[in-house]
Amino acid sequence: MESNAEEKKTGNGNEEFLTTNQGVRVDHTDDSLKAGTSGPVAMEDFHFREKLMHFDHERIPERVVHARGSGAYGHFRVFDNSMVRYTKAKFLTDPSLSTDVFVRFSTVVGFRGSADTVRDVRGFATKFYTVDGNFDLVGNNMPVFFIQDAIKFPDLVHAIKPEPAHEMPQASAAHDNFWDFISMMPESMHMIMWVLSDRALPRSYAMMEGFGVHTFRLINDEGKATFVKFHWKPILGMHSLVWDEVQKIAGFDPDFNRRDLWERIEEGNPVEFDLGVQLVDEDQEHAFTFDLLDATKIIPEELVPVKIIGRMTLDRNPENFFAETEQAAFHPGHIVPGIDFTNDPLLQGRLFSYLDTQINRFGSANFSEVPVNRPRAVVANNQRDGFMRQTVNKGNINYFPNTLGGGNPHPASFSDGGFIHHRDRVEGVVSRSRTPGFKDFFTQAALFYNSLAPVEKKHLLAAFHFELGKVNSMEVRQNMVAMITNVDLDLAKQVAKGIGIGEPDGMIKVKGVDYEAIEQLSVEWKDRKKVTQSPALSMENTIKDNIRTRKVAILVEDGYNQTELLEMIDFLKQEGAKPVIISKIHGMRKSSDNNEIKTDKTYITTASVVYDALYIPGGSHIEKLIQHGNAIHFINETFRHCKAIGATSEGVNLLRSSQIKGINLDESGNITNSEGVVTISETSGLEKFKEEFKTAIAMHRHWVREEKENVPA
Repeated sequence: MESNAEEKKTGNGNEEFLTTNQGVRVDHTDDSLKAGTSGPVAMEDFHFREKLMHFDHERIPERVVHARGSGAYGHFRVFDNSMVRYTKAKFLTDPSLSTDVFVRFSTVVGFRGSADTVRDVRGFATKFYTVDGNFDLVGNNMPVFFIQDAIKFPDLVHAIKPEPAHEMPQASAAHDNFWDFISMMPESMHMIMWVLSDRALPRSYAMMEGFGVHTFRLINDEGKATFVKFHWKPILGMHSLVWDEVQKIAGFDPDFNRRDLWERIEEGNPVEFDLGVQLVDEDQEHAFTFDLLDATKIIPEELVPVKIIGRMTLDRNPENFFAETEQAAFHPGHIVPGIDFTNDPLLQGRLFSYLDTQINRFGSANFSEVPVNRPRAVVANNQRDGFMRQTVNKGNINYFPNTLGGGNPHPASFSDGGFIHHRDRVEGVVSRSRTPGFKDFFTQAALFYNSLAPVEKKHLLAAFHFELGKVNSMEVRQNMVAMITNVDLDLAKQVAKGIGIGEPDGMIKVKGVDYEAIEQLSVEWKDRKKVTQSPALSMENTIKDNIRTRKVAILVEDGYNQTELLEMIDFLKQEGAKPVIISKIHGMRKSSDNNEIKTDKTYITTASVVYDALYIPGGSHIEKLIQHGNAIHFINETFRHCKAIGATSEGVNLLRSSQIKGINLDESGNITNSEGVVTISETSGLEKFKEEFKTAIAMHRHWVREEKENVPA
């Protein structure tokens, strides 16, 4: 007798015969069952009805926010047992445990069909399948949020979504409704500074930080609590795109970040993050000039360093996007013994909202039984039935207490791993209010701005010009300039100048800010811990010591120098980079000595904006490339976007034929290495060239070029 095993129930893609969902083999699927060849369709056509019914219901409601997402599987391992003193969560304390994870990265504002590279917050949600149950760390690539209390979340999302009259613009904050809302919400200014920074334009999901946003609690074996903030630190460092690239990539490859994540893993380049924690003893809760429970605030790393405790490696792509990535259901309320909540009002609201949202999306409370959401730990309770129930419960006991089932399943004690809520004293008058520490809206916005490198400040200003320049209401523009004066007066003047508003003379008080209360706090908290700058907030201080996974475009036509090209390809691959051959047409390109290499992409199917660097080998093919407008454009655009450019022997002549500005010429008219443009005129110097080119790529961008006159691109 054949086994009724699970693998027999569902096809794996290699079955010979087509069947219905009940396993009945189908002899024909191109025509419905009719009464005669042109008659009405018969109701008894069960195959037609099942096929169409399933198609009609193939889309569950998309997420209101974070609809556009990409996912990957992997594992997490803590480095040592140093966290035992803080938490009883086994996956954070036992280095022998490898905990499976599923991570979903996402944009927030756009619909499922929007582009990946829009200016937006990126979701960073991690599901840990721990031995104690699932823990969902549902965070973002920015450590703060727009609002302090979840009751404002519907207003925020309504404002930032496309305007209801005409459903525009898609996946963008650059419109009247959003900025009208923000101009009335001074608590949002810190988050706005992050959103308009380069953090909102990540080069890759593998090159952005992640944050738990809220302050949580860790609970140890003795029941002692410690405040904690979670951080994900990318092994490759933080790197961004530039605004001109973002807009062009949205056209060339709207799936840019999704494709990048998928290809990295498929090519054997795991995406890695270190998990860090900021730990604050409960008796130090009020040691800072901000409230730990305010989600619009960070704990500067200079005050509380991030302790790196483990590493997450993402190394497996989903088999089916809908079944796994789309059906992944996250909820901040999914925690395990050793982790607990705080009274952060935004977190408290999310504890209701996320569960309610998942039930709405799935139409059932049984979403936890979908494979991607199913815990690896044993599930035993008396919950039964419901729409789309997957578990086949055995026995006759579905209640507690009982004697017929031996009293099982029964509650677990703390020592048995049972979850015991932290005993936290709560008292006070019931009211709709916030603590005084929540009222300072601008100090940390200024901290963030003052911590940026000059080029990052320049980009942030340009973002303000773009976003507010799209706003039609001059009143809203004026209100936003007034808000910015509370962060930095010079910035406000520059913003005003770029959007046609009169420059402010000084700081302008805005509605909704209790300036007297803020002044009082500054007096009362004058001896508390604070910083005015935080170097950790600048992406310019990130890792720039390797070129792993960087994509290097190589321009080639018939007549290239085979020796130079192959030596550079081998070098780039050894350093972990990905060389890509680009030519006018597909097929094989012949070298000057009649060897061949295959074209990977053509100028029609790709563009400079999707690469990290450019290399031009020598050879007689340069004469063809000089006459090729697309090749010249490729060079100009690469230079404009401040990326590394390398050329060897005759390839230097192609750079001379471009319109890039600011490169230096020696007395013989040769280009000297400058601003990320690396060249050699003789092949004999290739070893030195390799190292200089690697260093130029590792820098990611050579921002000094932005001070030059932009080349046509």
